[in-house]
Amino acid sequence: MSHEDYNVSYSNQQPQIIIQRIEEKSNGMGKAGLTLSIITLILCWVPVLSWIMWFLGFLFSFIGLFKSPRGAAVAGFIISLIDVIAIIVLLFVILGAGILDSYVNF
Repeated sequence: MSHEDYNVSYSNQQPQIIIQRIEEKSNGMGKAGLTLSIITLILCWVPVLSWIMWFLGFLFSFIGLFKSPRGAAVAGFIISLIDVIAIIVLLFVILGAGILDSYVNF
């Protein structure tokens, strides 16, 4: 839906109705970054795919921060930061389990 302003001005004979459409701005890069960040949060346990999707979500959100409106881009950027923390923690957990497993077998 678009918002419309109606201006009525009267000339000598007939009223003139001027319709001005106000375009709603959207931030496609911010929305793409938010979507990729959410998907990365769900799939952070997949080794290579999570890093690729995190990078793209982070990049798109960062680019979207410089466009208006910024809401989706800010949310995507914050979720991307949470994603990288989750990915690194899971990486250390997996590596730690492998190292502990090798110590237990000695």
